[in-house]
Amino acid sequence: MVLSIAKWVGKVAVVTGASSGIGAAIVDRLIEKGVIVVGIARRVELIEKRAKSCTVKEKLYAVKADITKEDQILKALKWVEDNVGPIHVLINSAGVILLKGLTETSTEDMKTILELNVLGLSIITREVVKMMQAHKISGHIIHINSTFGHQVMSHAFSIYPASKFAVTALTETLRQELNSLGLKIKVTSVSPGLVATEMTTLNKDILPEAKEMFDKIAILQPADVVDAVVYALSTPEHVQVHELTLTGL
Repeated sequence: MVLSIAKWVGKVAVVTGASSGIGAAIVDRLIEKGVIVVGIARRVELIEKRAKSCTVKEKLYAVKADITKEDQILKALKWVEDNVGPIHVLINSAGVILLKGLTETSTEDMKTILELNVLGLSIITREVVKMMQAHKISGHIIHINSTFGHQVMSHAFSIYPASKFAVTALTETLRQELNSLGLKIKVTSVSPGLVATEMTTLNKDILPEAKEMFDKIAILQPADVVDAVVYALSTPEHVQVHELTLTGL
């Protein structure tokens, strides 16, 4: 199997959660590879700062949007299509984790997790698929999932594992739907274990139970997840990677 990301050079990729952590690392790697990247996040100033440091050959656009708000998602995608071009790749990296038990989780916090990790992901995916279909694009959609989407390893994460189990199911239901529609759009779930980001090991407000678990687990870096994303994007047109699971050693 010959791996090459060349088919995406000059094409448009949308990355959510692009202001920091895994999302920001994905943005950096894709623009280095010659992909035109649109980073979507609430903290858009962080993406704008990165855009200013781009070379002449690198193209990065920053769009402010809250992925929990459908109207902002629709507005952002319309701006991309009108000002940058049709979307070929969507990487759903936006997400939130809650480091506390269910009994300590407020209803508002539960809603936030589900609205971002599940509903927001589903809405933007739905809209991008329709755009790809309209433009007859053989695109690729990648969900940044988690090993928690396959196995619950601690109680100290409230409904976060439930939200990621939903992402696992959504990946498979979308794959089946795209097949039934005869669309040549790939969908991949990338499920890393513990990754060093401001939501996890760099979070100063984590519960003792979570910190204890983190101390026992080998930690991945955002670059490790990016490698998996690039691998999935580099597969030939006839090869679809449904799931990539990464853990530290």
